[in-house]
Amino acid sequence: MTHIDPTYALGVLGVMAGVTFGLRALPFLAARFLQKHPLVQQLGRFLPLAIMTLLLLHTLMGSARDNPTGPWAELIAVVCVLGLQWWRKHALLSILCGTALYVLLRNGTVLL
Repeated sequence: MTHIDPTYALGVLGVMAGVTFGLRALPFLAARFLQKHPLVQQLGRFLPLAIMTLLLLHTLMGSARDNPTGPWAELIAVVCVLGLQWWRKHALLSILCGTALYVLLRNGTVLL
């Protein structure tokens, strides 16, 4: 059995802790310098919508594939969310109503 020197082990742990802390602190330090950059501002406008769209598509495709009745509950809930958002322009109301409708449709409370 190999004996590990305690000083060496503490040194390795210290280096790992320093690297981990540095990598977690780097975005906060770099944010000050990057906030004014045009590319970062453009990404800040574009990425939230792109990420939400990808999450929606991934969820819809997975649910539709797993459910034998098809994608109808998902599609009706999405249309509900889009309609409420277009009409009321209140994201929380749209999301809550769409989610409630989806749960009702999926649990069989409302038959399709």
